[in-house]
Amino acid sequence: MSKERSNAQPDLHCDVAVIGAGTAGLAAERAARRQGAKTLLIDDQWAGTTCASVGCMPSKLLIVAGEALTAVKGAATFGIGVGDVQVDGRAVMERVQRERDHFVSATKKGFDDLPEGVALTATACFTGPDRLALSDGRTVTAKAIVIATGSYPAIPEPFDTLGDLALTNETIFELPDLPKSLAVIGSGPVGVELAQAMARLGVDVALFAQDDSLGAVKDEHVQAALKRIIARDMALHLDVEVDAYRDGEEVVVSWSGTEAGERRFDYVLVATGRPPRLKGLGLETTGIELDDHGTPVYDPHTQRCGASSIFIAGDADHDRPILHEASDEGAIAGRNAAGYPAVEPTERTPSFSLIFTDPPVAVLGTAPDEDSAIGTSDYREQGRARMENKAEGVVRFYAEADTGKLTGASLIGPGMDHIAHLLALALMRGETARTLLDMPFYHPTLEEGLRDGLREICSALRSDMRVDRDQGCPPGA
Repeated sequence: MSKERSNAQPDLHCDVAVIGAGTAGLAAERAARRQGAKTLLIDDQWAGTTCASVGCMPSKLLIVAGEALTAVKGAATFGIGVGDVQVDGRAVMERVQRERDHFVSATKKGFDDLPEGVALTATACFTGPDRLALSDGRTVTAKAIVIATGSYPAIPEPFDTLGDLALTNETIFELPDLPKSLAVIGSGPVGVELAQAMARLGVDVALFAQDDSLGAVKDEHVQAALKRIIARDMALHLDVEVDAYRDGEEVVVSWSGTEAGERRFDYVLVATGRPPRLKGLGLETTGIELDDHGTPVYDPHTQRCGASSIFIAGDADHDRPILHEASDEGAIAGRNAAGYPAVEPTERTPSFSLIFTDPPVAVLGTAPDEDSAIGTSDYREQGRARMENKAEGVVRFYAEADTGKLTGASLIGPGMDHIAHLLALALMRGETARTLLDMPFYHPTLEEGLRDGLREICSALRSDMRVDRDQGCPPGA
């Protein structure tokens, strides 16, 4: 795909130049153009968004395959016999790749909607705060520039010596078949999601991490539940240091710390983080302030880097590496770049992240402080969850102690990826535990399990705010 003309002038001029055509970059260009700005969108590959190609979509395709097998194996609970269940690893990966390619293709079709002359196929490097040098020899001068270069998978030592036996989220989905064994290095959301998905598809998985937590979940009750659930499917080696070397077509992994051991694996999945893709961008020529990691210092309400005409959005700013956040940041950056030097702050939505384990995890808003009121809903005896043979997990609400206004929540359990959207809306609207209890809760649903935690918060408030437990429903309903 190429929108540029072979007879383009050596020097290009525009109002807003955007580097990177991922989710944030596309949103930034579109927002700037809607403000009437003349735009250029620069990308060296036009490969589609990280989400569609190597992130959200292929990972969820693998996850739902594991969930399908788990559901079949659990059918006996309901008196349904299914006999011997087999996993065709090649068929699993073929579907992952086929559907992944469908999503990527749909994303790329959006490139065709770009106006003539907007898209440039090249790499870009700053030579000044308002000037870019392109890899094809041309230069771009712009009133404002948006950095939306995304991120890349880090492969630290010693895993960088393993060759093709070291996988990342950008290569694991290219496997022609499921491996027999897999070591997962890193316990963030990507590592935990893919580790459980592979384990549930019959892969012998072990997960290793330098710290003692999974998924970066701070609430100790949710963290404990997540550990119990993940440990059912694989070996967990937390708070350890890991070494590895290649021996033929296997990887030998050894670890030490809280425990020690050594074993062989077919592959290692390195999920130790995705740093911003900023190397070689020439940021040192711009005069903007960089933090200790070389990432621009910026205002998250305007996406502006200091007092400059440079803006940053998406994974490149290393703040909220989530698709909807990248889209929002791109739109904020694009609008402000088009309006520069007039820049307007935008109120950001509450922090909201999901981990697509089974059951899913959600974290919203802000963590509690010592003055927060906290309410807990235990899903181990929740009525609808028991019906579905999914009775596990916990919801933790955080609220202002004097008003009951919700400030955040951490949750793990069946349907929490959907329930979390209800709570995100509640945070945005400033709802209290009391006003949420005033809404109807249909019986029997997973949502009505939220009431215990909301009532606990209300009971901690002054007496005229207290609420009595409803009668007539089974415990945990």
